[in-house]
Amino acid sequence: MSDPLRLFVIVILWLLLGLFVLYPLVELVRRALSDDSGLTLAPLIAAINSKSNLRAFGNSLLLATLVGVCGTFFGFLFAFTVERTQAPRFWVGLLDIATLLPLISPPFTTSIAFVFSFGPRGFITHDLLGMNNATVYGLTSTLAAETLTYFPLAYMALRPMLAGIGGDLEEMAFSLGSSRWRVFRTVTLSLTVPGLANAFLLLFAASLADFATPLILAGNEFPVLPTEAYLQITGMFDLKGGAMLSLLLLVPAGIVYFLQRNVVARRRYVTMTGKGRAGASRSGVAPWAGTALMAFCLAVVLFILYLYALLLMASLVQSFGANHTLTLGHYRVIFTEGLPAIEDTLIIALIGMPIGGLYGVIVGYLVARTQFIGRQAMEIVTMLNYALPGTIVGIAYLGAFNEPPFLLTGTAAIIIACYVFRYSPTGIRTTIALLQQIDRSLEEASFSLGASSFMTFRLIMLPLIMPAFFAGLSVVFIRSMTAISATIFLVSINWTLITVRILENMTELSLGPAAAFSVFVILVVVVVTSALNWVLRRVTAPGLRLPAVEG
Repeated sequence: MSDPLRLFVIVILWLLLGLFVLYPLVELVRRALSDDSGLTLAPLIAAINSKSNLRAFGNSLLLATLVGVCGTFFGFLFAFTVERTQAPRFWVGLLDIATLLPLISPPFTTSIAFVFSFGPRGFITHDLLGMNNATVYGLTSTLAAETLTYFPLAYMALRPMLAGIGGDLEEMAFSLGSSRWRVFRTVTLSLTVPGLANAFLLLFAASLADFATPLILAGNEFPVLPTEAYLQITGMFDLKGGAMLSLLLLVPAGIVYFLQRNVVARRRYVTMTGKGRAGASRSGVAPWAGTALMAFCLAVVLFILYLYALLLMASLVQSFGANHTLTLGHYRVIFTEGLPAIEDTLIIALIGMPIGGLYGVIVGYLVARTQFIGRQAMEIVTMLNYALPGTIVGIAYLGAFNEPPFLLTGTAAIIIACYVFRYSPTGIRTTIALLQQIDRSLEEASFSLGASSFMTFRLIMLPLIMPAFFAGLSVVFIRSMTAISATIFLVSINWTLITVRILENMTELSLGPAAAFSVFVILVVVVVTSALNWVLRRVTAPGLRLPAVEG
C-alpha cells in the first residue's frame, strides 16, 4: 500500500476500533462505577459485599476451573491416542468429525440433548433406568455438557504439539533404558506443558464466557455470573446492575488474557531443529495401553454421536419421551413461525462474513508487514472483544449504543459490528501467521520490477494469504449462526436470531422446535463451510484448507 492509502486505512481502522471496541468498554466501566454524584467505588464495594454475587462469582470460577481440567485431560488423551497409537485412519476420521460437531453447533445443542437423556422423561433416566422425576440440573450436568462442548479446543491445540515432538527424542530415551512410563512422564508430557497450560486457559475462558449452558442446566442451585447478569438486565431491567456483574467477570477474564499473552505464549520448548528427524513415535505405547486409550476415546465419540442422534430424533417425533410418532411438524414450525429468525440470521451472517474476512486480512497485513505508530496497540485492541466473555461485550454494546450519539440498538448494524469485531481476530491471527512464513524478498522483487505497493499487495500478497481470508469468512459465518452470549442483549422486534428462538423454545418447553432449529443450523454451517473449502481449493495452491475453528 502507498503511504497515503496506508495512513487513510489506519485512521479508519482506529476510528472503528475506538467506536466498537474501546468506547463500549469505557461506557461499561462508567455505568458500573457511577451514581448521581459521579464516579464512585460504592457500587463496586456493594457488589463485592453481596453474598449472592460472591456465590455466583465463586461458582463461575469453580465451573471454569473444572471444565479447564477435565477438558484439557480429555483433549490430551484424544491427541495422544491419535499421535501415539496405531489408530486406524477411518477411526481418526470418525474422531475428527465427532470433535468438530460441538464447534459448529448452537451453544444449546449439548444442553438440549442432556435434557432429552437425563431429564424427567429422559431416554436414559426414564426409559432405560426407570427413574421418575430425575433432575438434570446442577453442577454435574453443566460440567459434563461444557466439557463435551469445549474439549475439542484442547484437542486441536495439543494434537499439533504432540505431532511436532520428534520420535527421535523418545527413541533416544528408550535406548538409554527408560521405561515407557518414564519416557512419557519425563519427555512427552514435559514437552507438552506449554500446550497443556494454554489448553487449560482456553477452556477456562470458554467456560467463563459460556452463557447458554448454565442458563439451561445450572438451575437455581448453581448460579453463575453470566446468567445472573442476563437475568439482572432482562428480568429486573437493571442495566447498571448487569454492568456491575460484568465488571466482576472482567477480573478473571483479564487474568486469563494476561497469562495467555505474556506467560504461556512466551514459553517455548524447542522440539524441531534443522536436522533430520524421525516421525512421531508410535511404539512408545504398550499394545494394551493403546487399545485402552482407543476404547476410551471411542466411548466418548459414541456418546457425542448419540447426543446428536437424539437431537435429530427429537426433531422428528411428536413429543420426545411421550409420543414418538414420526412427524415433520417441528420443521414446519421453524419454517413458518421461525422463518423471520432464519431470514434475519442468514442476512446478518452473509453480510458480516465478507466484512469480517476483509477486516481480518487488512489488520493482519498492517500488523505483520508495516511499521506505524501504535502498531502493537492496534494488535492488542483488536483482540479485546475476542478475549472478553460474550456477556461483557453484549452488555457493553447495549450500554454504549442504546442512546445518542450512537443510537444503534434495534438495528442489524449493531449485531453485525458485534460479530465482526468479536470473531474476526481468528482471521487476523491466521494472516499474521501466514505472513511470517512468506519471505519479504517476494515483495522486494515486485518493487524492483516497478510495481506499486498496492499492486504488490493485490497481485502477490493477497493470493498467498487467501486461506486467512477464508478462515475469517468461515469463523464469522459459523459464529453468526451459533453465538448468543453477546447478541442476546442486542436483538429486537425488528431483528432476531435463531439462537434466541432456541432459547425461547427451551424456556417454553417447546423442545421439538428447539431441536429442529439446532439441526437446521448444523446443516447450514456444514454446507456453507464445505462450499468455502471447495472454493478455497480452487483459488489457492493444492493442500490448503480452512484452519480449524477456534472457540
